[in-house]
Amino acid sequence: MDARKIAALAALLADDTRAAVCLALPDGRAWTAGELARHARVAPSTASGHLGKLVAGGLPAEERQGRHRYVRLADERAAGLVEQLASYTAPDEEPSGSLRAASARTAMARGRTCYDHLAGRLGIAITDATTGCGLLRSDTGFALTADDGLDWFRTGGIPLPRGGRRPLARACLDWTERRPHPAGSAGAELCRHTLAAGWCERIGSERAVRVTADGERALGRLLGIGTEALR
Repeated sequence: MDARKIAALAALLADDTRAAVCLALPDGRAWTAGELARHARVAPSTASGHLGKLVAGGLPAEERQGRHRYVRLADERAAGLVEQLASYTAPDEEPSGSLRAASARTAMARGRTCYDHLAGRLGIAITDATTGCGLLRSDTGFALTADDGLDWFRTGGIPLPRGGRRPLARACLDWTERRPHPAGSAGAELCRHTLAAGWCERIGSERAVRVTADGERALGRLLGIGTEALR
């Protein structure tokens, strides 16, 4: 472990604007500098300067398409770092604020994307259901079971990548629930499928998602999750 690198990373995040940018990026999407400036409530020139420091530090990666510049988190490890830091700082009680802010916090706690997988109460409901059905093991970290877990994805038409360095399943600490939910390629493919199939839909420009009526029926049928856990 290199103390200087840890100190440099901590310094990189020790700024309100850069922290706000990092908290926006775990939705897995690419953001423009202007969008992040509005999210952080700073001028575009200010956001651009902070983005340059973040990209140089390796947390987000920059993509260019013509004249347009986009940034997204570099990888799942970067997203996990942001989520874990948030879990250490999340208040025990909801802070006061506007009704709009309170509604946004409620929506994020109910269900959201964490980089490219599902989190919040929705993510935990799926964790409990897949564990209870014998699809996911959680005794020594998270892992899909060799038979039932892999078969469930295959028969459900949710392809899992073969090979690669990314694990099929790993634990990611949920900052609102204070419990781990499944990340890895299986978590990513399940999230992608729920959005593509219309089981979940995004709410506005934030990371929050909600389960649709079709999703309630599908998750109830496939995993035995009751509607009360999805609302």
